[in-house]
Amino acid sequence: MSQKTIWKIQYINLCINEFARKHRLTPQMSYAYLNTYMGLAFLDECYEAEHTDSLSNTLDALKFICQRNGGSL
Repeated sequence: MSQKTIWKIQYINLCINEFARKHRLTPQMSYAYLNTYMGLAFLDECYEAEHTDSLSNTLDALKFICQRNGGSL
């Protein structure tokens, strides 16, 4: 596995956990929500840009993406 792939996995894991903390969810619930409403796909596709932005902005973007795809948080 390449170093870039490892960093991407670590970043997505961080986002899942911080999204959970921000919205008072368990990490499992956060993962399920982000997976269902395309948040994880967004992180995967936009990693190059998102990992350079602040975590706060990324969490806001995740919330927006998920709401746009039917999420209710």
